[in-house]
Amino acid sequence: MSHRASSSRAEGQPERWFREPWPWLLAAGPFAVVVAALASAWIAVASDDGVVAEDYYKQGLLINRRLAAIDAQRAREPAATLQFRADGDVRVHLESGPPPSKLNLMLKRPGERELRTIALSLAEDGDWRGRLGMQAPGRWIVKLESEHWQFPVTTIAGIPVEVRLGATGNGS
Repeated sequence: MSHRASSSRAEGQPERWFREPWPWLLAAGPFAVVVAALASAWIAVASDDGVVAEDYYKQGLLINRRLAAIDAQRAREPAATLQFRADGDVRVHLESGPPPSKLNLMLKRPGERELRTIALSLAEDGDWRGRLGMQAPGRWIVKLESEHWQFPVTTIAGIPVEVRLGATGNGS
C-alpha cells in the first residue's frame, strides 16, 4: 500500500509553478527588455553631450552665404559642350566663361604615351571646330584648355559622344 501513496503524487498532483521551467523562460524575455531599457537610460543620462553649438542659427546663415558665393563662382567659371562625331569632326561650344583666343583639345588612349593635340579654330557660328579623323572605338582621355584656363581631365567611353564640362556640366 505504501507504493500506492507515492504513485498518486506522481499521477495526479502537478509541480508547483515556480518549479516548472516554462514560467521562467517566458519571464526571461520581458526581464531582459527591462534591464536593457534601464541600461540605455543610464547611458543617456551619464553621457549627455549637450548642445552642439550655441550659435547654430548664425552658423547656418554663414553656411548659406558660403554656398551662395560658391554658386556665384561657378557661374563665372567656364563651361563647354564637346561633341565628338562619328565622321571625325570635333565641335566645342563654350557656354560661359571668358572667350579664349585659342583653344586646344588633347586626346590620348589609356596606356599610350602619345598625346594628340588638336588646335581648334573658331567657326562663324561661335563654336570651335577641329578634325580628329576616324577613330577605333574605345576609351579616350580628354583635356580641353585655353591660354587662361583648362578643364579637368575627362575620360569618355568612345566616339561618337557628347560631353559637358565645367560649371554646368558633369565632367570629372
